[in-house]
Amino acid sequence: MGKGRAVAIELNDVVRRELTALTRKHGAPQALAERARIVLAAAGGLKNKEIASKLGICTHTAGTWRNRFAERGMDGLYDEPRPGAPREIGDDEIASTIRKTLETRPKGGTHWSLRSMAKEIGHAPSTVHRIWRAFGLQPHRVETFKLSTDPLFVEKVRDIVGLYLSPPERAIVLCVDEKSQVQALDRTQPLLPMRPGQVERRTHDYKRHGTTSLFAALDVKAGTIVGSHRASEFRKFLDEIERNVPANLDVHIIMDNYATHKTKPIRNWFAKRPRWHVHFTPTSASWINQVERFFALLTERALKRGVFRSVAELEKAIKAYIEATNADPKPFRWTKTADDILASIQRFCLRTLAANA
Repeated sequence: MGKGRAVAIELNDVVRRELTALTRKHGAPQALAERARIVLAAAGGLKNKEIASKLGICTHTAGTWRNRFAERGMDGLYDEPRPGAPREIGDDEIASTIRKTLETRPKGGTHWSLRSMAKEIGHAPSTVHRIWRAFGLQPHRVETFKLSTDPLFVEKVRDIVGLYLSPPERAIVLCVDEKSQVQALDRTQPLLPMRPGQVERRTHDYKRHGTTSLFAALDVKAGTIVGSHRASEFRKFLDEIERNVPANLDVHIIMDNYATHKTKPIRNWFAKRPRWHVHFTPTSASWINQVERFFALLTERALKRGVFRSVAELEKAIKAYIEATNADPKPFRWTKTADDILASIQRFCLRTLAANA
């Protein structure tokens, strides 16, 4: 081809469809889609300057990919291997490093660190870091879990999830629990407020000024909260809920298996009120009770960074958070079906058994 003269591009129907698909494919690399547009425009008879103006690129780029396609066809649109130093570690060593990480422990330790593994395999810590990052390995992290041993686990999950996804008509679904021993904590020195370039600072030590307990009932549909500190026992809190729920609605209450919830006075209280229906969560499955999510938000947004010099100040802050929540309620959206949850637990159990086989 002569210097300065754009090579002509001719496409058959198959190649044209393939190029067009690259420009429309969801998730395709943008650079590849752009190159396909360049070739299609060139096949339409446009010059490099016209293509550059149309696509918002430089003329050199248009010419480069026109020529690459003319020389090598579709293969010419893909990036070539970049120059650089060869890898210092081969595939076999990478596989060995992964096996060591997963199947062994360092002498005298519970898990590998970057430096201990680097010393073990004779490569730099940065090399180990790249391998671990590529394969999603994080030996320094650990998470906890606890599987419920409730013999009625499946039935209870289906019952409660059914209430979340398809609540009964003319009824209210309440998630109830107690957040006990909430501490009124004061810092030993004043806080240093946040300012540009510096986060808020506080002392690590604190003074205790007593504790309180919060009974809370979350309306699953509305996202509102009924809360009380004055209830010295669970039955009095149930009385408060009863006063707040319209008399024409049935009440489906979801709560855990805490002994306080199953005493004879509580059973008698429910027996005298046929509109109340009790649904117990499986043991060791607090995650299925949506009020626990409210408690987590309360802690994160109102308590964790708060300064309280008395129980009264603490209870005032909790009350303010509940009032703000009720003024603009946002119900939690439950998305998992019971079948989804049970299938996920089954997969986890099978992986656990395989790992310990």
